[in-house]
Amino acid sequence: MRFLHTADWHLGRSLGGHSLQDDQAHLLAEQLPAIVRDTRPDAVLLAGDVFDRAVPPAEAVRLLDEVLSALVLGLGVPVVIIPGNHDEARRVGFGARLLAAARLHIVQSPCGEAITLGDGHGNRATVVACGYATPLALAREPSLAEARFADHDGAFAALAPLLHGLCPAEGPRVLVAHAFVAGGAESPLSERALSVGGTGAIDAARFAGFDYVALGHLHRPQSLLGGRLRYSGSPFPYSVEEADHAKSVTLVEIGAEGAPRIEAIPLAPRRGLRVLTGSFAALRDTAGPAREDYVALVLTDPSPIPEAQRRLAEIFPRIVGLRYATERAGTGHFATAGAAARIARPLDLFGRFHAELRGAPLPEEARPALVAAIEAAEAAGH
Repeated sequence: MRFLHTADWHLGRSLGGHSLQDDQAHLLAEQLPAIVRDTRPDAVLLAGDVFDRAVPPAEAVRLLDEVLSALVLGLGVPVVIIPGNHDEARRVGFGARLLAAARLHIVQSPCGEAITLGDGHGNRATVVACGYATPLALAREPSLAEARFADHDGAFAALAPLLHGLCPAEGPRVLVAHAFVAGGAESPLSERALSVGGTGAIDAARFAGFDYVALGHLHRPQSLLGGRLRYSGSPFPYSVEEADHAKSVTLVEIGAEGAPRIEAIPLAPRRGLRVLTGSFAALRDTAGPAREDYVALVLTDPSPIPEAQRRLAEIFPRIVGLRYATERAGTGHFATAGAAARIARPLDLFGRFHAELRGAPLPEEARPALVAAIEAAEAAGH
C-alpha cells in the first residue's frame, strides 16, 4: 500500500512580518493535489502542526478547507490528520465523527485511534493516528490512570502498549505521531520546543512494532532507523535556518515484508528563501530572481549603514532579517534587524550611530544623560 506523508503545514504563518498565505496556497492547493493525482496513494497522512497557532486566522482555515476538499472530495483519497504542538486539538478535531464518513479522519486523542484502509485490490493496512501526546495529556487519560511518567519518553513507553493494542495481529501497521525522536536534526528557531531541557526527546525504540512511523515536528526531511521512522519536513522554509532545506513530501510504499520504500517528492515554492551576504553597495546592485524571494541579509560593512533595511527594501521587498557579519558571531542564529539592535548594548549602539552621523565619538559628558535615558526606558518595559 502507498501513503503520501506530509506534516508541519503551519497555515497562517508569517515570515519576517510577511504573510505566507499565497506561498502556502501555491504549494498545498496547487502542487499537493497534482502530486496526489500522479502518485495515487491510498491515503494522505498529515502528521500535525496543521496551523501555526491555536487560534488560526480565517484565511488559513479557508485554505485548509480548500486543500482537504480537493483531496477528499475531488480526488477521493482518504486523509488522516492529527494535531501538533502548535494546534489546539479540539479546534482541529471539530466535526471529526461526521467527517470520518467522508473519509477525512481527524484524531485528537493522545491514546490513538485505529483506521483501517484498503487499496481496492484486497490489501489492507491499519493506520494508528495518535494526537499530540504530552505527559500532561496522557496523565488525564483513564486508561493510563495508574501509569507513572515524568517526561515524553516515559509517557510514550506507557502509551506504546495501547497503540499496539489497536492493531490486528496481521497486516501492515502505520503510526502517525507528532514528536521529537532522539537523533533527529532540529532547526532551532522554527520548531517551538516540546519541552525544556531536552526532556521532550523520545527514544526511537518506543516505536518498535510499526512498519512505518509518519512523524511531524522537525522541519528538515529525514529518516531514522533505516527509513522506518520518517519526518517528511515542512513544505516551506519557516525560518532562516531552513534556507538550505530541500522541501518535499514523502511517498512510502509498504509491502507484506521488508523495509518500506521511500521517495521524497520535491516541492517547488513560488518564492525561495535566501541568505545574501555582501556590502551594502553590492547588495544594492543585486539583480535577478533574488529580488522576488524572501531574503535575510548579512552586511559585511565595518560600520552600520543608516537606515540600511529601509533602503535595501527598495531592492528586496521581502526582507525577513538583517544583521552585520560582526554581530552574534558563532551563535548559529540569525537575528532580525530589530532583534540585532536589541542584542547590542544600547549605549554602544548609540555611540556607533553618533560616530557615523557626526563623524566624531560620543562626548563623555553626554554619556550620563544617555545612560539615564536607557535605564528609564528599560524600567518602563520599552
